[in-house]
Amino acid sequence: MVSKRERATKIVATLGPASSSPEMIKALYEAGVDVFRLNFSHGTQENHGRVLGAVRALEKEVGRPIGVLADLQGPKLRLGRFVDGFINLTAGTTIRFDTDTAPGDEKRVPIPHPEILEALHEGSTVLLDDGKVRVRVVKKGNGYIEAEVIAGNKLSNNKGFNVPDVLLPVSALTDKDRSDLFFALDLGVEWIALSFVQRPEDVIEAKELIQGRAQVNLKLEKPQAVEHLTRLTELSDSIMVARGDLGVELSLPEIPALQKRVIRESRRLGKPVIVATQMLESMISAPVPTRAEVSDVATAVYDGADAVMLSAESAAGQYPVEAVAMMDQIIKQVERDPGYRAIIESQRPDAGHSVADAVTQAAYQAALSIDAAAIVTYTLSGTTTLHAARERPRIPIVGIASQLSTARRLVMSYGVHVVHAPEEIHTFGEMATKATQVTVEHGFAKEGDKIAITAGVPFATPGTTNVLRLVTVDKSMATRKPRPEDKTDTLRPRAAAKSAGGAAVRSMPVADKAD
Repeated sequence: MVSKRERATKIVATLGPASSSPEMIKALYEAGVDVFRLNFSHGTQENHGRVLGAVRALEKEVGRPIGVLADLQGPKLRLGRFVDGFINLTAGTTIRFDTDTAPGDEKRVPIPHPEILEALHEGSTVLLDDGKVRVRVVKKGNGYIEAEVIAGNKLSNNKGFNVPDVLLPVSALTDKDRSDLFFALDLGVEWIALSFVQRPEDVIEAKELIQGRAQVNLKLEKPQAVEHLTRLTELSDSIMVARGDLGVELSLPEIPALQKRVIRESRRLGKPVIVATQMLESMISAPVPTRAEVSDVATAVYDGADAVMLSAESAAGQYPVEAVAMMDQIIKQVERDPGYRAIIESQRPDAGHSVADAVTQAAYQAALSIDAAAIVTYTLSGTTTLHAARERPRIPIVGIASQLSTARRLVMSYGVHVVHAPEEIHTFGEMATKATQVTVEHGFAKEGDKIAITAGVPFATPGTTNVLRLVTVDKSMATRKPRPEDKTDTLRPRAAAKSAGGAAVRSMPVADKAD
């Protein structure tokens, strides 16, 4: 029997120095990782290529699709250097920021980004070293600003800085990002994560470069992106709530409500959503998390996230496998809570108005009515399965994907057990037979159980979810290969009617039942 996860919420884990060996990658997968993240802010392209090779080898070994997300660094803004390596700042004093590359001191700080100085204005807030130092611009001149120190007392070389209240005149893709992007695409990753997106044009630019070779994961990190949340979610293929940088540029009390809002919006639009950053931070150096961290992971699960993510905990920590196992246990415990299902159901988005929405909702209701063991979705592009995941059903979703790239992408989605089945399906009979075989083989159904199947006809046509079929698992059907008579179960229209203008109108089967 093929192994399956006993939970609906997925786990994303970052690979790094502590977890880049084939043995460790396998241990992380066995502990519960569904998608691996390659962080291009660290490491070399050569190293990332080697790590991805190990993931692909593991995928062949276990016989299960594994997703890979390549996370681009983005335009990380950093200060220059200081004569003594650091300076001490005093609240209430004024300090100069300029583009002079000479090392700075207590009187001036070098910023090698003239375009940023140009965009700042009097009253702008500048956050240094992840917000540990805060200054406010009081004067602006040609190539420099003067700022009052509001908080903080020490600043060292090359620390990052953030400008939360200004739309920066920079692309979300640096020259390094473009190089890493094309390298990752050539490797064949499923997801490209975009960092420090500010506006819809940033996503459009990236998609033009990607040309459909991977899907876009939007990292929500900037307040400006929050202002365009709906449009950015529509443009992207998935969302990451990157709470680290959000917590620098927004006030910390705003983050929990924003997290819930992003999850609701992503679910409404049927896009997978990841909650990330500092989820089990203390497990970088401790074998167990804090109670607050456990509650943080649990909250994301109660909110209905598709996935939760580990960063430094799995990439550089001392207990990467334990961190994944802990996250796995937390998710399972939450999903066993009777109150969890009530919360998920109460957050169900309004029904869509497309045929796909209607069929998917009907499939879920029918599956509940007949106590189905699983909902089976046939998909080429992933759309049919994403519609099912949007419902957050209490019944497992078995997503049968004909393309391996689609199967790997769907691993990130809520409640989906993905199966790559490259065999072409031409008829309802073949569809029912294959669905039955897969659900039995993968441990979701047994003889006598019922399953609900959704698909689109014509088969192998993206975005055409229009068929619902209910099937009772029959032992002979679960074990036999398709027979010649299955070919007679064609997808011809059942009837043709005449429209007012006399043209023939084809009526495709939207619901079929076979017991």
